[in-house]
Amino acid sequence: MKLNTLLLSMSCAALTLPLFAQNTRMETFCNPLNVDYTYMIYNSDKGISYRSGADPAVVEFRGEYYMFVTRSHGYWHSTDLQNWNFIPAPANWYPQGCNAPAAHNYKDSLLYVCGDPSGSMSVLYTDDPKKGNWKGVPAILHDLQDPDLFIDDDGKAYMFWGSSNVFPIRGIELDRNHRFLPKGEKKELFGLDLANHGWERFGENHVSDSDLGGFIEGPWMTKHNGKYYLQYGSPGTEFNVYGDGVYVADHPMGPYTYQKHNPVSYKPGGFMNGAGHGSSVLGPDSTYWHFASMSLSINVNWERRLCMFPMGFDNDGIMFCDTRFGDYPHYAPAVPGKKGEFRGWMLLSYKKPVTASSYVKEYTPAALTDEKTKSFWLAEANNDNQWVVIDLQKEAEVCAVQINYHDYQSNMYGRYEGLYHRYYVEGSSDGKNWKILVDRRRSYKDTPNDYVELAHPAKVRYVRYRNLHVPTPHLAISELRIFGKGTGKAPKKVDGLKLVRQADRRDVAISWKPVPGAQGYNVLWGIAPDKLYSSWMVYDENELFMRSLTTTQDYYFCVEAFNENGVAERSEILHCK
Repeated sequence: MKLNTLLLSMSCAALTLPLFAQNTRMETFCNPLNVDYTYMIYNSDKGISYRSGADPAVVEFRGEYYMFVTRSHGYWHSTDLQNWNFIPAPANWYPQGCNAPAAHNYKDSLLYVCGDPSGSMSVLYTDDPKKGNWKGVPAILHDLQDPDLFIDDDGKAYMFWGSSNVFPIRGIELDRNHRFLPKGEKKELFGLDLANHGWERFGENHVSDSDLGGFIEGPWMTKHNGKYYLQYGSPGTEFNVYGDGVYVADHPMGPYTYQKHNPVSYKPGGFMNGAGHGSSVLGPDSTYWHFASMSLSINVNWERRLCMFPMGFDNDGIMFCDTRFGDYPHYAPAVPGKKGEFRGWMLLSYKKPVTASSYVKEYTPAALTDEKTKSFWLAEANNDNQWVVIDLQKEAEVCAVQINYHDYQSNMYGRYEGLYHRYYVEGSSDGKNWKILVDRRRSYKDTPNDYVELAHPAKVRYVRYRNLHVPTPHLAISELRIFGKGTGKAPKKVDGLKLVRQADRRDVAISWKPVPGAQGYNVLWGIAPDKLYSSWMVYDENELFMRSLTTTQDYYFCVEAFNENGVAERSEILHCK
């Protein structure tokens, strides 16, 4: 479609065509989570402005949910784990916001939090978190980084903590009836085992020229069927391989045993990477969900977003998360009988041609469809004359749209009231006649990673984003993702799968024959043929060198191909000794 034809058709489309009804109660969600992230002040002395959300502590309290996030100057409330509303911090809150906060619901009577960035902190509590009436326990606990407060069914309280490339995860019993003061001696519970646990190694793809080795941090306790699952993050929050592992014990203070299936939460491939330093919560209909941090790392390493994945325990008591198609639409936690399942909507926009009203230098429109988090389109101006058109190249059924805005030289710090994004998205079969698919023209919500499920799927070839207002000085978008169903055929089953475990048993070389028409592949693996709980998404390539294995563990692998039309049957499962 020529640029001048598109411009001519833009002038009257929004005025002459009726609005599509908006689906206000979406059945799906898509990572990263679309919450009104706070602007960080951590690097304000360097003039670096960015939003971030990390280290989420999510708890159920009286049938509803609360989420505490690092340095956010408040916290979020939800009734369904999908739609979140911000509650500003009270006056007695930690002045810089919680850092790697802890939260615990004690018998639906009191909700506790802690997480002072200094490492010396009081425990705060309330019986009315909606109003934010928090009180402080008159005592200070010292030398805590990444704390986790846990109160057992018998009323005994424990504190777990750790954030270091040297020191292990530690724990101590607290006296809940005496101002949560320490009771007994602190104990070292477990630390890094880099020689055996490949996924704990530092660096992107676990490759680094640093001598740091890896970090262990962010403990979180989950009790299930009488067992204590103490989760931890590693190797570093800025990397695609940031994940959560778990040790299991019969008592909160151990001894702890490394679970055979590890890491539990792990998403190294695809658009948005990372799934570490999180929390696990029992959601609607007694279904577990794991919330975690994803790496954005454009402005600074600590620029992050939030994610959630369905989590569970199998019949052998193995804790696992489902991160397969982990940044594609999934059924939301409150959808009966389907919660957490992959919706089956494929990515229609990958590497499709893009035309824009304008762009600045190297920040071209092509960045909007490359599935690379760190690239972005930057418009020459921030006004309502800016637009983007994606040509899907053939008609497809569009079911959802996700717009990931980027902070380019935003010069914003702290928490702001009244931020909002306004835009609308249109679809066309011929590039001339347009209908509105997503209407945010009257929206006054702050939606930095907006995900919209269409009320009615639309068969279109062209998708056009039209900007009205963003709260930042510049209009920049890192990815404009279109989900739905293509009209062609899904790829065929992968053949020729090969596994070569290396002399360093933490590593394995995986390859397979390329499948014609495949957009990408999911490499699936686990500790048994019926426990393929881990997934690594690979676009375009037909090989993967993985450095995530445990030296003493056998594994099983298979690969599935996918494209915009669907997912192929999985390959044969191979045993990797």
